[in-house]
Amino acid sequence: MSTHRRYLEVQFHTYFPGGEPEGYVEAPGRVNLIGEHIDYHGLPVLPVAINKKIRIAFRTRTDSRICVRNDSNRFEPRDFDWTTELTSLAPGDWGNYLLAAANAIGARCGVLQGIDALVMGDIPVAGGLSSSSALITAFTLALLRANRIHASFEVLMEILPEGEQFVGTRGGGMDHAAALAGRRGCALEISWNPLQIRHIQIPEGWSFLAAPSLKAAEKSAALREKYNSRRTAGERALAKVGFPSYAELFAKHTAKEIVRMTIPDGAERRSFTHVVGEANRVRTAVDAMEKNNLHAFANAMNESHASLRDNLQVSCPEMDHLVECARRAGAPGARLTGAGFGGHAVILANSEDMPYIRQRLIGSFYPGKKNFDPDLHLLDVKADNGALED
Repeated sequence: MSTHRRYLEVQFHTYFPGGEPEGYVEAPGRVNLIGEHIDYHGLPVLPVAINKKIRIAFRTRTDSRICVRNDSNRFEPRDFDWTTELTSLAPGDWGNYLLAAANAIGARCGVLQGIDALVMGDIPVAGGLSSSSALITAFTLALLRANRIHASFEVLMEILPEGEQFVGTRGGGMDHAAALAGRRGCALEISWNPLQIRHIQIPEGWSFLAAPSLKAAEKSAALREKYNSRRTAGERALAKVGFPSYAELFAKHTAKEIVRMTIPDGAERRSFTHVVGEANRVRTAVDAMEKNNLHAFANAMNESHASLRDNLQVSCPEMDHLVECARRAGAPGARLTGAGFGGHAVILANSEDMPYIRQRLIGSFYPGKKNFDPDLHLLDVKADNGALED
């Protein structure tokens, strides 16, 4: 039994006296190596599941009430009756992800037995590392297992992305797929329609570091609308060139033909340029990883950041400065990871060079930053198993 699990099960008695927890689940966060803002357009992406996770100990109740506690003082208790008419809480409330899981399962299976659940996690919140998707994934699994329902990967991938629509974020399925199907030591090439996962071994000698910009990447209120607007701009652009999907566009036209397609300047043109370019960069990166070509992979990362900054406009000054500092420190590749508007950068280097780059980054970007702890906040990205792999 892991130290985390033992701690959680001991703490469970503090919050829910009178019995042992009956089950335990965990789901990891993810770092997207490349393929940003294109999963919701049905295009392949390349994330890794990481060794930072949401963990839940639970006990089945005899009624349909759901009672959830968090071992962090940051999150208030959330209790609610599981019904067919759940309504969301205030934007940004962590309870919305619990409600989203119950709502998604209820739509498919009806109202079931509730649970008492204790949640803990070590994924940085609002850091672009998918703490929210890990939470909805883990809580969905807890509710299903409490009711002795086995759901396959394919079924869960129907439930989870739709479930997150309850929160108001119109994302894709990348985060949930990584949380479920990650594999230790591997990146995941995730393709859609049909859904397919291909595990690609990360070459020995490659190291990835996740470094925080120290600007929170919240996806609520105004920023959530900005996030959603990037998706709708890409969809409108696709409609203007007369295709129902980007996959069909790529199937019928070469990259050069697509680049020449006419879309008026503006948000739609910029979004279209990013989506098309990012899809090609994913192909380049997958090939580079399979051929152990670190510098080709790094170049794709650098081009990706430039497009996210200039075309999709989801970066921020703090992130751009962090990426620039990483490159000046000697990193061949660096880019923002996640939805943007803050959060973390992912940095690539040879393993033997990463300690030096890490120290130079601490000295160039983080001096004077309040509450920064390099041992806590700089994360060595270790590709780990997903919830269904353990």
